[in-house]
Amino acid sequence: MSVFARLVEQLADLLQPFFHASATAAAIVLFTALVRLATHPLARAAARGQRARAALQPRIAELRERHARDPERLKCAVLELHTEAKVSPLSGFLPGLLQLPAFFLLYHLFSNATIGDEPNALLGHDLLTAPLGGHWADAVGGGIFGTADLVYLVLFAVVAVVATLNHRRTRRTVAESPASAGDTVPGLGAVGKVAPFLSFFTLVTVAVVPLAAALYVVTSTTWSAVERAVLS
Repeated sequence: MSVFARLVEQLADLLQPFFHASATAAAIVLFTALVRLATHPLARAAARGQRARAALQPRIAELRERHARDPERLKCAVLELHTEAKVSPLSGFLPGLLQLPAFFLLYHLFSNATIGDEPNALLGHDLLTAPLGGHWADAVGGGIFGTADLVYLVLFAVVAVVATLNHRRTRRTVAESPASAGDTVPGLGAVGKVAPFLSFFTLVTVAVVPLAAALYVVTSTTWSAVERAVLS
């Protein structure tokens, strides 16, 4: 944890001449961008996998007709088809899973009053007047439409726009490939049904986690939306 804290502090020192009191917040955004840049090759691979799965749909439709009365044989045949084409139905989840450690590091860093045996100095840093270790409930408690509350309103607005775009794109993707992953991995079809709504869960996340972690979430989801648009 202390090593990660020093990394955030060093990034903040680099950005301080440009962002002044909000340098730590800018460092978190930069850190998020670096994490997403590191996982970008996996995102590109996932996009290629999605296109490959889409190309398999005509053959999967044939398998569905051939094995309409034997669901177990259908699952095996679809799995064999994906194996033959070297396409994993789970490849799209990997970039997101690899980002979770970075999110939890930020969450814990800005949720603890101490780092090792010393006070956590990062909790004294703000974005405008919103403490990076604070929560939306704290901002609301300080008065509606104060500067801190407006910070959260901007974050909510960005997340709402990105979530709406992701919702539309995911629904379109699920509609275009209704048989692929669900026939291969048991239970994944149910995930596909709720996937279009998962983007809106980000609103809840931003509301309940420390502001530093919320900045990571907002930056990461915005990056994802742009990345998907570019790679699609």
